[in-house]
Amino acid sequence: MAASGRPNLTKFTDLGLSAPVLEALAAEGYETPTPIQAQAIPIVLAGRDLMGIAQTGTGKTAAFALPIIERLAANPRVAPRRGCRVLVLSPTRELASQIAESFQSYARNLKLSVAVVFGGVAAGPQVRKLSGGVDILVATPGRLLDHIDGKMLRLDQVEHFVLDEADQMLDLGFIHAIRRILPMLPHRRQTLFFSATMPKAIKELADAMLRDPATVAVTPVAKTADRVEQSVIFVEQSGKKAILAEILRAPNLGRALVFTRTKHGADKVVRQLSEAGIDSAAIHGNKSQAQRERALGSFRTGHLRVLIATDIAARGIDVDGVTHVVNHDIPNVPESYVHRIGRTARAGADGLAISLVANDERAYLRDIERLIRQSIPATDRRSEAGKAEPEGDGAASQKNQRQGGRPQGQQRPAGGGRPHQGRGGRGGGAPGGGEQRRGHGGAEAQGRHRPDGRRADGSRADGEMSGMPFMQKPGRPAGQRPRRGGRPEGRRSADQG
Repeated sequence: MAASGRPNLTKFTDLGLSAPVLEALAAEGYETPTPIQAQAIPIVLAGRDLMGIAQTGTGKTAAFALPIIERLAANPRVAPRRGCRVLVLSPTRELASQIAESFQSYARNLKLSVAVVFGGVAAGPQVRKLSGGVDILVATPGRLLDHIDGKMLRLDQVEHFVLDEADQMLDLGFIHAIRRILPMLPHRRQTLFFSATMPKAIKELADAMLRDPATVAVTPVAKTADRVEQSVIFVEQSGKKAILAEILRAPNLGRALVFTRTKHGADKVVRQLSEAGIDSAAIHGNKSQAQRERALGSFRTGHLRVLIATDIAARGIDVDGVTHVVNHDIPNVPESYVHRIGRTARAGADGLAISLVANDERAYLRDIERLIRQSIPATDRRSEAGKAEPEGDGAASQKNQRQGGRPQGQQRPAGGGRPHQGRGGRGGGAPGGGEQRRGHGGAEAQGRHRPDGRRADGSRADGEMSGMPFMQKPGRPAGQRPRRGGRPEGRRSADQG
């Protein structure tokens, strides 16, 4: 059932929120709800399931957090031991932290406990926080399952379940984790489902989770932010370094978010900008949680004006004052372009979105223009030799390869051999690969695990918590398992050194 014909609710005071919540909103400077907030809050307050289709920057966190807080306050009870009353699943650590901070801000005048759990950090403090039970738990799927497998958490008392950024969950390979979590939830619960896009797999997941849901659709993914001025610069791969530095030296630059297709590419851009005298930091899945938080914190406070990011990490970036979004590598998934440029022009401000497009990326640009139903103004900064090269055959990249480098987006196979290209590593298609493949991403973007055994959210697939003292069985040192010969794994006998 689609939400339509609803009254024009122009103030938060029109939404039936209580005085403590309205006071918290006033302290945050919020007066007017966004469209998704105005439509979703009455539905959630009424206790219905909800499917929300909204792109980033529409205010959907408050759309589910505010009515959930209201319902918890209206039905006070003690949080279940080693359990929670509200479970919010988020795809990334950064987004989970921001959602938890929003709950804490909105509930500042109420006695509600909030906890956030994600991988990449010590599990002990999280276990201690969960032991007495919490009202609201925000989690990434991998670390949530770690706690459940360790008997440190149960979900049988959840009253409200929120799945946020469902399409990104699918891209990151968390769909199987979600399907494992769902049976652990009580049948009688309220479920809220949010996604920026609605591919077939996400629609099937929503149908399995929701009961007679209301649907709120705000700003289809094909529509870019109205206040973003978009432009394209055609350039050889070898010329992107100079043009990016030129863009970032613009006098009107406030904060700039630069997107690359791969983690390696993000680190390379940081090095190139450093050589050009421009300070920047990268945020991606190979960075530790402390590094990611430090970079994002410096960017948010303005101490760092340039942040380099991959699409996976950027879903958790919610920073006002981003004046420029630069696509150093144009995305090979068209919908990602809309998400990227939605990071600027927030809160009524204007923004610039500039895409650097090489010859072998022109096909991606056409896919994007087809999706957004508009042609993006372009400037040609290629050399005469670059203009003479055929489009789409990777000639500019091959020239770089002859000079000692590999084409952008290509990876050398283990054991040498020719570089391979293609989406999802299946041969053919456009260059890229890396983090951003439609449902077939690299080690970070899939349920397949990185060499260190970690999932995309930083938790460990091999049972990171099993090494903690409280998870050990008596009489066996941490990290040792019996082998068939009777000797623990990992320990050699004396004659083997």
